[in-house]
Amino acid sequence: MAISTLSRLTVPLDSNASSSTQGLLMPKLQYRFRVSLENFGVSAPTTELTKQVVDVTRPNVSFEQITLDVYNSKVYLAGKHTWEPITLNLREDASNNVQKSVGEQLQKQFDFFEQASARSGQDYKFVTRIEILDGGNGAEGAATAANVLETFELYGCYLESANYNQLAYATSDAVTVALTIRYDNAIQTPQGTGLGTAVGRAVNSSAATGVSSGT
Repeated sequence: MAISTLSRLTVPLDSNASSSTQGLLMPKLQYRFRVSLENFGVSAPTTELTKQVVDVTRPNVSFEQITLDVYNSKVYLAGKHTWEPITLNLREDASNNVQKSVGEQLQKQFDFFEQASARSGQDYKFVTRIEILDGGNGAEGAATAANVLETFELYGCYLESANYNQLAYATSDAVTVALTIRYDNAIQTPQGTGLGTAVGRAVNSSAATGVSSGT
């Protein structure tokens, strides 16, 4: 009896929209995540960076506004989109693994000793993956292994900035480095779970040439 009442802890909906005893869905939790960088720096693997992650921001996309002035009013359309940079904070380790990898990536973008830049973007751009996990912790394939609930894949990444932050006598905090990562595009995988899902260019084909819906 006590268990059945927990299914009532939700928002009431019409019977044709949801079961009256559906209950709440399990949310994704912010602290269950993993970040991996592919083709970052020179040395491989980059798993030490994954283990030293403190936090990361998720992708943020916005569209420029197109304004069409019409009789007595205005109509708005979505223009070009912009992906805002993400921030990745890393703890620095005493063995300098993080410092070395970050330094290698910055050197790929621009050689600060020789004062020479990369020939093209493909010489230094990398892939960033941000995965939300289900809380499992075990070897891949094991019953206790972590399952990936969602993955953001960021393509065409480069370091827009690297902030080595500060040192202070008055704190016991670990030394960190903050990376601002600019990227060209982002999708969610597996395909069909969000951004990157195939929905067609004209869902309402009868109004494909219109600038506003009829509803």
